[in-house]
Amino acid sequence: MATMTKNSPKKSNYDADSIETLEGLDAVRKRPGMYIGGTGSAGLMHLVWELIDNAVDEAAAGEANKVFVTFHRDGSIEVADNGRGIPVDKHKKRKVSALEVVLTELHAGGKFGGGAYASSGGLHGVGASVVNALSVKLKAEVDRQGHTWALDFNERVAGHFSGSSFKKGHELKKIAKTKKTGTRIRFWPDQDIFDPEASIEWDEVVRRVKLACFLVPGLRITLEDKRSGSKKAPVEFLSRGGLKDLVNDLVGESTTVTDVITLSGIDTFEEKVPVNGKMKMVERECTVDVALRWVEGYDTNIVTFVNTIPTSEGGTHLTGFERSMNRAVNDVLLKDMRKLAKLAKNNKHKAVNDDVQEGLIAVCKVTFPEPQFRGQTKQELGTPGVQKIVYEVVKQGMVDWFNGVGSKKTHVNGIRDKIANAILARHTAKQALDNKRKVASLGSTGMPGKLADCRVHGPDSELLIVEGDSAAGPAIRGRDAQYMAVLPLRGKVVNAGKATLKQVLDNSEAQALFTAIGGGSGKDFDLDQARYGRIVILCDADVDGSHIRCLVLTLLYKYMRPLIEAGRVFAAQPPLFSTKVGGQTYRAFSDEHRDQLTAELAKGNRKAENIKWQRFKGLGEMNVNELEHAALNPETRILRRLTIDEAEKEKRRAEKMFDVLMGSDVAVRRDYIIKNSDEFDAAALDV
Repeated sequence: MATMTKNSPKKSNYDADSIETLEGLDAVRKRPGMYIGGTGSAGLMHLVWELIDNAVDEAAAGEANKVFVTFHRDGSIEVADNGRGIPVDKHKKRKVSALEVVLTELHAGGKFGGGAYASSGGLHGVGASVVNALSVKLKAEVDRQGHTWALDFNERVAGHFSGSSFKKGHELKKIAKTKKTGTRIRFWPDQDIFDPEASIEWDEVVRRVKLACFLVPGLRITLEDKRSGSKKAPVEFLSRGGLKDLVNDLVGESTTVTDVITLSGIDTFEEKVPVNGKMKMVERECTVDVALRWVEGYDTNIVTFVNTIPTSEGGTHLTGFERSMNRAVNDVLLKDMRKLAKLAKNNKHKAVNDDVQEGLIAVCKVTFPEPQFRGQTKQELGTPGVQKIVYEVVKQGMVDWFNGVGSKKTHVNGIRDKIANAILARHTAKQALDNKRKVASLGSTGMPGKLADCRVHGPDSELLIVEGDSAAGPAIRGRDAQYMAVLPLRGKVVNAGKATLKQVLDNSEAQALFTAIGGGSGKDFDLDQARYGRIVILCDADVDGSHIRCLVLTLLYKYMRPLIEAGRVFAAQPPLFSTKVGGQTYRAFSDEHRDQLTAELAKGNRKAENIKWQRFKGLGEMNVNELEHAALNPETRILRRLTIDEAEKEKRRAEKMFDVLMGSDVAVRRDYIIKNSDEFDAAALDV
């Protein structure tokens, strides 16, 4: 059992006197982060938002159309509107003016229980009182009931300033007669509360105010910066088109794919709320307004609002919007689309959020009384019933638009192709990443199974690319295994000049080549990581071999171009004919070369018809010694370095050959086959 020593900490008493209560605005000053999110610039600016939101609520209720925001030289901020004005008569319970109650009591305001506002940005009734709580001084003026009424606060205490002196008091002062109505609140933030570097960001205020004007069409907001050193001219914002104007503002100079699509609807939901101390089910009416359009770029910008408040963290309304967009796109827009048929076989053709939202600019606003937010700073909506209403309104609206209701066919087709391409690109990128990870993790046993690797890699090593297993056998037996590797191509090489990135990555021969060389592919190809100093394409000397060599070179040009630029790609020149005369072997590489050699060998008493040439149908017909002499032995073989110019020509040739052999013109393909039939393997011709 532990014993108390002189150095042990003294135990504190925990009894009734330990329970502390915070009265009035003390709670805000004790824990400002709970009310404004922090004491940095964002918290300071939150005070400005609270007053602007109150003024905008007046406009949203149809009671105001002008708001003025002024940043004064002395560091104070003033927000004024021409609304109804905060009530100035005495509050029945508090026995002071309603204006003083609003500015000193937490959870006091006209936004509870469907009173003065059917819907509003504020809901906790803490906005104006929090501003007062975190200010050293606040001055309020209200135009109402034919007079201008004034009430000041010094360190949260009500009264009136007269010059630099302050006199406590709860009575409002009539300072003038007026026919106008409205509210003006000017406050001086308490710098002891906020961080030394906390400041009001003009651009952020401009952005927020501009949004408010889009949310309340017809509302005019004027900003003026009188702070020392500021040279900004007053700016004014006014929108007549509402959310449609906001979407166009967010689009900016981007090239658009569709027109602005506007959707709206009203429905009701039920929720339990406390009424007179008891939980009671009440019915809420929710209005949904959405505007959106797609642009050609890839960035997404979805802005959401509850009443007049931006919800930067989204919430239930955003969830409903995203789910409805995905459902409408998958069920209607992309249904049975041929471009996605291959993915559909593996049930991978469905669009996800990133696909649907690629290039999407959208605004989603919901309007209803007493929204539930997650946190006082009101950045995320938590009201559950809103999700279903947004889902139904947006889904039905987008289904109608995709089916031609209020839309242009070219716009529907444009967004269909855009989303389909996004799906294909997503799967291609995933496969490329998987392949990259696979290559990165490969060791000596991770190479393609058909690769006969060499023992030493580096600048002096080479990779021989040969046609099929028949040529691979003699090549493997005749090579110098110290520095020569052999990779047979057993299947069809993809035409990289025509194929998509996904088709290339799906091709087993291309995968084998990327893996064996080891430098990656495309923009990520790293020449320094290539395992071989030379790449040698070793194909038959006939039309088939030429075609395969053309496809391999096109693949290297498109996805491993630095190899060609560095002069490390070669084509071996195997003979097409061979003859033995006078104990010496002669090889010809074309019909013309054979005829030239025949003429030279027939000089003298030897007759040309007695010179018997053997025609090689392929490298597989050569024995090891013949193949070694023709393509493997550096002393006797002939290699032709392939250049970028030649690669470009071969790429165009591959594309032309693809069109001839795989295109829709049957007559052209038939004529080509007949013309070249003597050079093809007759058994392989499908005629």
